This record gives sequence, C-alpha cells and structure tokens, in this order.
Amino acid sequence: MMKINSALRYFFVGFIATVLAIVFNPNIQATVSNNSMLLGTPSIAVSPESKDIDYMTNLALMKGHLLVGEELIVAKEAKQAEPHFGHPVEELYIDIENELNDRGVKQFKNTLNNLHDLVKAGAKDTNKFNSMYQQTLLEIDGAISNLPNQERQKPEFVLQVINGLLETAGAEYEAGILDGKIVEVIEYQDSRGFVDYAEILYKNIADTMGSKYSNIDRKIQANMTELKKAWPSALAPETAAMEPAKVSKLIEEIKQNSEKVG
Repeated sequence: MMKINSALRYFFVGFIATVLAIVFNPNIQATVSNNSMLLGTPSIAVSPESKDIDYMTNLALMKGHLLVGEELIVAKEAKQAEPHFGHPVEELYIDIENELNDRGVKQFKNTLNNLHDLVKAGAKDTNKFNSMYQQTLLEIDGAISNLPNQERQKPEFVLQVINGLLETAGAEYEAGILDGKIVEVIEYQDSRGFVDYAEILYKNIADTMGSKYSNIDRKIQANMTELKKAWPSALAPETAAMEPAKVSKLIEEIKQNSEKVG
C-alpha cells in the first residue's frame, strides 16, 4: 500500500471535509465572481460560524498532538514524542497563521518551534519541558478564547469540532493499520490524541447535553467510551485492539447523533 505523508493526508482530509461542508452546510454558499467565471470555477463564501469551526478544529488538532506527545514524554519516549510536537507547526499552523492576524491574536509559532526543539534534543530537563509545554497550551488556549464564550459553550458548535477531530482520528487510525497490525505508530498515536481531546471538549458540554438532550447524550457517551478502547495506551501494541471498520462505525454513530442537536 502506498504511504502518503502526513501533510498530504491532512490536505485530503481537509479537502473532503470542505466538499462535504459545501454540500450539506446551508451556511456555506457558492458564489460566482467575474474572475471565477473566467476560470470556470465558483468562489466559496464561507459564513463566520463555519470559519470559527475550521479555526477551532485546527487548534483542537494541535492540542490533540500535544496531548499524546506529552504522554510519550512521561513514558520516557522522547523519540516517539518528537513528531507530535512537530506536526502542529509543520502541518497545521499554516492554516491559521493569517487567521490569527485577522482576529488580532498573538502568533505562537515560535513557542511551538521552541518546544519542538527541546523535544528533539531529548527533553531531558523535566522542569523545563513542563514549563514550556504548559506555556504552549496557554497560548493555544488564548487563541481559542478569541472565539465568543457563548459559541464555545454551544453544543451545536462544539459537536461540529468534535466531529472534525473524530473524522481525522478515524482516517489516521485506518492509515496506521494493515491486516490487524499497527504498522504506522505515528498515525495510531495521532488518532489517540485527537480522540482524547474530543473527549475533553465533550466534557465541557456534558451538563448541557445531559439536561437538554439526555437520550442523545447517553448514546454519544456510550460510543465514546467504546471508541477509546481502540487506544489502550500511547505506546502502540503490535496488534490493533479494534478493527478500523468498527472505529469508523462508532465515529459515524457519534456524528449522526450529534446532528440531532440544535
């Protein structure tokens, strides 16, 4: 099977997500400008809410990478952790760099690079690593806090971000497994980090979901609990704990239930 590098995987996942969003999201409309008519392609007018979802999803993917990277550092596996500290700046930052300027948010690329450099050197100074790791999380959280608090607490908004995380996790998990064996450890670990952060995001809206959508909440939480069994630890086992088809099924069920909210 041909191996596609990480940057291309994110491109294809993002492309498919964009196409699906255009087809199914009523907030996104295709408009034709004079220039686009000459090119024969429509330009896409994206609603502010859709831009916020994309922005938040990219930041959430960064946090997922960092979560699993930190787990590996704690496990004394700095070499395995290194790619997960590199991916946020190498693959994701470009998608929000201009957006940060537009929103008046402080750039944090240097912070990501400094943390990555520390891990590449082995992250032997635990106190220094912990300090830089927490500072990095604070700066990402600062970028997240640019979004209106009301929006960040709205289940409909958060669930769309969670779905983006889980869809990416499912693609990464499938890419990491061949014939029931984990053949690409980085992809397995990426997907674990994304699911872990999706769970954190859901906990932030769990009270609202439980009070307003109790039946949906029970189904989503049951699926999330089952889904997490695919990643028994950050250190990848030789044999996959769950078939990719089952992972995809659980993710699809979460998505279907989340679409009933609103």
